[in-house]
Amino acid sequence: MFDASNSLLTSITRRAGLAVLLATTFAVVGLTAPPSFAEDKKAIKVGIISGEDEDVWRVVTAEAAKKGLTIETVVFNDYTQPNEALERGEIDANAFQHKPYLDNQIKTQGYHIVPVGYTGVWPIGLYSKKFTKVADLPEGAVIGLPNDPSNEGRALHVLQNEGVIKLKDGTGILATTADIAENPKKVEIKELDAGIVGRSVEDLDAAVVNTDWALKSGLGPENRIAQEPVADNPYRNFIAVKAGNENEAWVKTLVASYQNETVKAEFDKVYKGTGISAY
Repeated sequence: MFDASNSLLTSITRRAGLAVLLATTFAVVGLTAPPSFAEDKKAIKVGIISGEDEDVWRVVTAEAAKKGLTIETVVFNDYTQPNEALERGEIDANAFQHKPYLDNQIKTQGYHIVPVGYTGVWPIGLYSKKFTKVADLPEGAVIGLPNDPSNEGRALHVLQNEGVIKLKDGTGILATTADIAENPKKVEIKELDAGIVGRSVEDLDAAVVNTDWALKSGLGPENRIAQEPVADNPYRNFIAVKAGNENEAWVKTLVASYQNETVKAEFDKVYKGTGISAY
């Protein structure tokens, strides 16, 4: 016999079950569907090198906060780490390098990193605590150079500009000691880590030192006996991000937070003329 009440109950039960099934299906689809585009970043991590730049970036962070962007600086102690961290997505941007260095990192490490805004340039210099002029360097003088490819080439060009050595014709900015064609004073080149060469000046006759490391090593203008030209300098530093992010709104905010008169004033105060704003 047909039971209307039982049929109604069965119908309700089926409808309820279908509703639950549909709700569950939509929930799963909601969880597994490709995410929609996220809103522009409001908080980012920026990798920088420890030291004076921390003071500059405190001002950059304050400027960014006015524009609605929160910056957390991640401080590194050597040049090899910030690009690796950026490539891995551990940070959103970094600010510590020039184009020749990045080009070499991309070539050797396969990084996908692009510059988005210049910061400053620090003309590399030849420093000595034993001699006050390049001409006074004796035959057989021991000269320290940074050993990473871009900065070693840069240092060798400083020595060439001062007549200490002559490089092979056509040698580019990534010169190495193998490119030395003439060495009239028979100077001995010691290749050292960029962070160590400045602290080794006491044990050397002279050393080519990046300006930021010179400051960290207690070297001042009175110890600088030569310096690379500032005009048309290819070694301007910049803010960099992962390729594909360069047109994001937060990147434009980040760059604007650095490239302004407030940050420039702090930059000049911190670097005391050894670094020059490059934007």
